[in-house]
Order: sequence, then structure tokens, then C-alpha cells
Amino acid sequence: MTLHASRIALGLWPLAGITTVGVTRQDGRETIASAIQLGINTFDTAYSYGFEGESDRLLGSFIRSERDHYRIISKVGQRWTAQRKRVVDGKPQQLIADAETNLRRIGIESLDLLMLHSPDPETPLEDSTRALCQLHRQGKCQSIGLCNASVDQLIEFHRIAQIESTPATAIQCPLNLLQRQSQAALIPKAHELGLGCHVYWTLMKGLLAGRIKRDHQFAEGDSRPNYEIFKGQARERAHKIVDQLATLGKAIGKGPLELSIGWTLSQPGVELALVGARSASQVEQIARAKPLDLATLDAVNKISSQA
Repeated sequence: MTLHASRIALGLWPLAGITTVGVTRQDGRETIASAIQLGINTFDTAYSYGFEGESDRLLGSFIRSERDHYRIISKVGQRWTAQRKRVVDGKPQQLIADAETNLRRIGIESLDLLMLHSPDPETPLEDSTRALCQLHRQGKCQSIGLCNASVDQLIEFHRIAQIESTPATAIQCPLNLLQRQSQAALIPKAHELGLGCHVYWTLMKGLLAGRIKRDHQFAEGDSRPNYEIFKGQARERAHKIVDQLATLGKAIGKGPLELSIGWTLSQPGVELALVGARSASQVEQIARAKPLDLATLDAVNKISSQA
């Protein structure tokens, strides 16, 4: 069977229950079930998505019996200490052990794509890359990728993968209407090397979805107020963009969420938009998003550039 993978991937971090306040296991089940029903068949998880692999286990309960119907992306290289502190750990033996645990939690034999979650400054990137290559040779992943890296790190990663005859197919990096830095050099270099770009923070943690108002009060424990984009002039600029997206969308039957995701899907080099959700109703909106026609794309670009 040839799988036609969706260009929107459901990101499972919100369902891990760590920084998303109040999310329940039932919320997670309803969110994944809705994604599957609406045609989203690509899922993005990680060893560190949950103190005990909660996102992996939740995903596995849905997909393991029909494995070939889904594209599963996971990441290793970040983990939790006994004190529940998230750390970067790219040591080869740890990457291999965590990837194997990842597979057991989900209940599958191989990942479609296994990525290094972030380079470890204490471990040579070559060593971490070779560990992923070893997992590929063992059949535990079909291809490998790299997240949260610089251009130089991407070049080194790709070089080692070529030496090891391992298919390196993708990077993950942030990209949205508010944060476009990856378009300057990283995404073009990935495209030059033949790697697809999977972009996260597509809605900047809900800020571009149009649901967070200027006077929104975040619940205690919500991590979003700690991000610079949620503070001062940066946040006000975001609200101005969302306001104008809402006005534009009224004329064409699209909300800010659809326009924001659609803009991302329309960018050169972008293969996949990772979008998190914590409820079935959010997934229903996300699944409607499509690449924008040229006129709408031009209008959204104008809004972004003038805000």
C-alpha cells in the first residue's frame, strides 16, 4: 500500500500533559480520533513527550493495529531526569535505548522518520548521527532527520548520513507569520540538500489561531507567557496581524487559523506543517487548512509585512 501522507501533522506535545494545563487522557483520545476521521494520518511524537511517554502510549492505542495507514515521526535526544528536568542528551547509547523504548511504547517495529531532537553540545554531532544511522540499519526507522539545528550542523548531519548510506529526509524548524527567520538560510540549505522542511509553531502556540485575545488570562502553569512573542510589542503586533487576518477571512470564508496554516503550507521548501491540538474541535479547524491561492497568499504577506 502506498501511503499518501497528509501535509498537516498532528503534533502530540500538547497531549503530553506537561505544559498544557488541564488536558486529560480523554481529551487526547478524542483529539487523535478526530484527526484520523478527518484525514490527518501523520503524527509527530517524541521520547520526551510526557514524563512516562504519555503521547507515545496514547498514539499507539490508535495506530498499532493499522500501522501501514499512518506516517509516524518521532524524536530522541531530549529526556527527563528523575527530578523532571528536561535535558538534551545525544550520547549514542542513550539515543539507541530511547528510540527502542519509543517503539515499545507505541507498539510498532519501525518509525517512518526518526529525528535528533536537538544537537547535544556535550556530544559530537557525528556520534549522535551515526547512532541514528545504526538504528536505520537495524530497521527501526525508515529515514532520519534533524531538529533545532544551525545551517552548519545541518550540513554536518547530512554529510555523515551520506557516508553511512542512510536516507536523511527532513529537518524540523520553527516557521510562522510572526517568526520567519528559518527562511533566510536554513530552509534554503535543507532544500539544496534534498531535505524536506517540517515546521513547528505554525500557530505560535495558539496566538495565530485567533482565540487568544489581548486581555486573555493564562492559567497558572501555562508556559506561554514565558515566550517573548507573548510579551509587549511583539504580542501587540501579533494581535494586529490576527485582527487583519480575521477581516480578510470574512470575505473568503476562512478564519485566522486556516489562513496562518495555509500560509505556512504555501512557503517554498515546506513539506509538512506540525500543528498541535488538545481537543477534537481544534482538530476540525486545523484539518480544513489548505495551501493558499496566489491572491490570498499575497494579501496575507501584505498583512504580515505591514504590521
